[in-house]
Amino acid sequence: QGLNHYGVSYIVKNYWLNKIYPKEIREANEGGDFHLHNLDTLGPYCAGWDLYDLLLKGFGGVPGKVATAPAKHLRSALGQAVNFIYTIQGEVAGAVAFSNFDTLLAPFIRYDNLNYQQVKQALQEFMFNMAVPTRVGFQNPFSNITLDLRPSPTFAKQPVIIGGKPQNETYGEFGEEMKIFDKALYEVMLEGDKNQRVFSFPIPTINITKDFPWQEPAFDGIFEASAKYGINYFANYINSEMKPEDTRSMCCRLRLDLRELYNRGGGGLFGSGSNTGSIGVVTINMPRVGYLSKTKKDFFERLAKMMDLAKESLEIKRKTIENFIEKGLYPYSRFYLSGVKKMRGEYYANHFSTIGLVGMNEAFLNFIGDNIASKRGRRFALEVLDFMRERLVKYQKETGNIYNLEATPAESTAYRLAQKDKERYPDIITAGTKKVPYYTNSTQLPVNYTDDIFEALKLQDECQCKYSGGTVLHLFLGERVSDIQTVKSLIKKIFENCKLPYITSTPTFSICPSHGYLEGEHFYCPKCTIKQPCEVYSRIVGYIRLVSQWNIGKQQEFKERKVFKIRKPELTKI
Repeated sequence: QGLNHYGVSYIVKNYWLNKIYPKEIREANEGGDFHLHNLDTLGPYCAGWDLYDLLLKGFGGVPGKVATAPAKHLRSALGQAVNFIYTIQGEVAGAVAFSNFDTLLAPFIRYDNLNYQQVKQALQEFMFNMAVPTRVGFQNPFSNITLDLRPSPTFAKQPVIIGGKPQNETYGEFGEEMKIFDKALYEVMLEGDKNQRVFSFPIPTINITKDFPWQEPAFDGIFEASAKYGINYFANYINSEMKPEDTRSMCCRLRLDLRELYNRGGGGLFGSGSNTGSIGVVTINMPRVGYLSKTKKDFFERLAKMMDLAKESLEIKRKTIENFIEKGLYPYSRFYLSGVKKMRGEYYANHFSTIGLVGMNEAFLNFIGDNIASKRGRRFALEVLDFMRERLVKYQKETGNIYNLEATPAESTAYRLAQKDKERYPDIITAGTKKVPYYTNSTQLPVNYTDDIFEALKLQDECQCKYSGGTVLHLFLGERVSDIQTVKSLIKKIFENCKLPYITSTPTFSICPSHGYLEGEHFYCPKCTIKQPCEVYSRIVGYIRLVSQWNIGKQQEFKERKVFKIRKPELTKI
């Protein structure tokens, strides 16, 4: 199936580049001025969906296809969520997301009169079903869920939906059931599969608010999972400009003020709020801009030209995708986005056009001779990001469509563009080696810059706040943190002192076929008497994946990566 998908991808890519996009855009992509993402898919980039809507309508709405009535039981609701995600993944290139996952599903526990073990069994079935590689290309679905931990203020006073009908109780009355739901979910995640492998998806995003219940035992599993596997994204609702209601704000606004940039909501790099998402992504090759520019004026003119071309490509893609959905190419998206169509005239009106960047660090090394960590580099990075934000507002006014600035994951892009540049400009400065060059992600520090978490945070905080699309700062750790109180203290201290929107705590770990989970990096098991190869896992940009399956550019980055040291005296107790 993977090989099949590879062959079809080639045809679809040629269709986009030769039939849809004009010559100038095709040449900019193929020449390496920028990277058009997801050319292998006839669909939008990512999408957030409304779980409340699914509970009201059930799964279906497509003529000639089996339809299910709204769920009356927890296992049915989870089953419909799995079927929805797998099916809708076929209409989207990247991540699909549900917000308020625990708020909306926890009431079923009381209505079904379930005990803890029954809840855990239902969630275990859900997690294993989500791990089956039956998505196109023999993959499991790229998915994100946001957990509220306590009843979401958005739903707290709304009637609970069971079997598609409102009940007498409101969601605000089910805080205890949410504790059971979240505790059981993380117990399943901590156990992993038969061999203690991690469940890579769905990626949970945890909303950290000012009144977050740090001492609640039911939520300890969240921090244990971060310490062991690095599963979670943590959203900063303590000190950032984000609000928890952002996850539903797009589907509630009749009109959008195009003079400001909106947040996609939903969590980290891959989350999206309800009924929003991204039409497509273009990543600008910043090192080439830096290398070719002689003056600051020249730098901004080149960047503006690339952004204008990226905007043109995204406007073309938006029209193409909207035309496709009108003709019935994405039948499930069409059904579940029908409310957006009625309210705003287009199915994808709430989906952003996304422009991102790669290699700001190398851009500055080539242009000003300083890295992004220097005082001069940081100042110029903020100037560049402000320039890009202002230009996106200009595009919104011109087109009537919403745009955002993203720290694009650039999983393969960072390697592809560096290769292109080394071939064309042999003396250009890249990261990596001559044989395996790569670019540092977005405005991140060089991967081997520091092992001091708080130095990295100090140098990155302002830049991270400039992104209105996906972004996250990964705290790469050498191995598992044994004390979950340390993880709690670290996250709390970071969010109380920094404004950046998202972080992860990411250990490296290994899986032995005989001994299961091992802390740290072990390509061969230290416990086996006979030399036994292990699987080594870490986070490739945004999600946990087997290191041996990374592209060689990212493997080179992994070799060079400095891991952060947690110095306990720096942490204040909660």
